Amino acid sequence: MTSSIEPPRILEARDVSLSFTHGHGGATARAVDGVSLSLAPGRTLALVGESGCGKSTLARILLGLITPDNGQVRLRDTPIDYSTASLKEMRRQVQLVLQDPLGSLNPRHTVYAAVAEGLRIHGGADDESRRVHDALASAGLRPPETFYRRYPRQLSGGQRQRVVIAGALVLQPQVLIADEPVSSLDASVRGEILSLLVSLRQERQLALLLVTHDLGAAWSIADDIAVMYLGRIVETGPTEVVVREPKHPYTRALLAVARASRRIPAELLPGEPPDPTRIPSGCRFHPRCPLLSSGEIDGTPCKEEDPRLRAISVQHSVACHYPE
Repeated sequence: MTSSIEPPRILEARDVSLSFTHGHGGATARAVDGVSLSLAPGRTLALVGESGCGKSTLARILLGLITPDNGQVRLRDTPIDYSTASLKEMRRQVQLVLQDPLGSLNPRHTVYAAVAEGLRIHGGADDESRRVHDALASAGLRPPETFYRRYPRQLSGGQRQRVVIAGALVLQPQVLIADEPVSSLDASVRGEILSLLVSLRQERQLALLLVTHDLGAAWSIADDIAVMYLGRIVETGPTEVVVREPKHPYTRALLAVARASRRIPAELLPGEPPDPTRIPSGCRFHPRCPLLSSGEIDGTPCKEEDPRLRAISVQHSVACHYPE
């Protein structure tokens, strides 16, 4: 049974929006459009959607790397001031794990230097060697001393990703944001890295945001899922509820892909991937909605009214005119 008690929040976005203009006089892309979500200690939230839906942009807003046009990011219920030194402290407590470990690591830095870099940027630490040692051990690189003098080219893809994770852990953050952390790895290694993230979340009571296009990966480790399409959250709730009873047709299409381990069939998700410079009127998903294209529903509301995220149960919300 799912508890209705809301866990404490460490990091929170409140009605956050961000638009980009492509070139001089170019089209404006609404990358993130009125998104609210929160991260709690010891829990994993998976942010799921196709490329171009805005999930990586939202992750960078939460990291303090991009200032939103509107809305607010709060760390332990304190609004982030993007113009002050407090942003540095926020970035220490909220760490990023990128999808490309080889691109994340300086090829001229040893493993020790790569992991210690964060400590040195944030003012150093008297116990640097101990913290580097512990971070590598926590990331599964044991014994840590055997990795100190190695370079990224001397490591496997999985080992490189563990070094990146150790570099985040060395600052003892409260939040990890993992942006497609296994997409560049071999299938045999993906499960190991996901299991590592789960164990770290449990042991350190971290709040973990998993940014992924793969609902299958989210299904395997997340406590909660937020499905994003064209800058908006279209469905959110506990993983067991969203997977068992998906209400949005976009979520159902992503689940079909995860279950079949194949590309999205045209009958499930027709049309082109989302273009944030060309957001349609009404429901932004309606040009690709299989319910509408099949004639199962009256599409008038879908074409004219923009559905907002609304609760259909205590913890399950959906932005759809026909959630049933």
